[in-house]
Amino acid sequence: MKIKCIIIDDEPLAIKIIEKYLLEFDNFELLGTYTNPLKALTILKENTIDVAFLDINMSKMNGLEFVESLDSNVTIVITTAYREYAVDSFALDVLDYLVKPIPFNRFLKSINKITQLIHLQKGNIKTDDTSHMFLKVNKKLVKINFESIFYIESLKDYIKFFTTVGDYLVHKSLTSITEELPSSNFIRIHRSYTIAIDKVKSIEGNLIEISTKRIPIGRKYIEHTKRIILKRE
Repeated sequence: MKIKCIIIDDEPLAIKIIEKYLLEFDNFELLGTYTNPLKALTILKENTIDVAFLDINMSKMNGLEFVESLDSNVTIVITTAYREYAVDSFALDVLDYLVKPIPFNRFLKSINKITQLIHLQKGNIKTDDTSHMFLKVNKKLVKINFESIFYIESLKDYIKFFTTVGDYLVHKSLTSITEELPSSNFIRIHRSYTIAIDKVKSIEGNLIEISTKRIPIGRKYIEHTKRIILKRE
């Protein structure tokens, strides 16, 4: 299933950058770009759009006014050069707030958030071809299916994904990646480990067995971890 999106920005260069980024993701379909927010409002009323990448400072109507005037369920991602509108934007229930110039790694995090939200809304988060995220591995975007993940280990400035199809080293923090994973099936059990709940083979004391690995449960995580895993079982 394609995630349908549009870009609304009165700066052609800003539009081109997001267009270029979106080309990296096969599950996103760009339906149009608009420098006039009033024209975009008409498009949203006449079509089903999943996501709008929206600038704030535009002529005729600014981005916050645009969001307030919406009568559709489109997901909004703000793209702006100004940090000071973040609080007002999140008060309007936008999904994300990207500050220009937008680094690709930050855009990638937003793409993963969008993908998870849209598929949850459409009720197909567990479908094999949609339950995934993209990770930047050795300058290449790699698609990781959630169901393939055994666990993730923190290694200082990197994290390592252990999956059914191989291992992947990624320059991210364990905290940020855990936030991007669906909480229904992933849980942090230690300052160095996040695991897939459905891959747990056994629990013995403060050790969890997944695949061929015995992973320790951190002292502050143990009560919550056992409650969640045993409840799932």
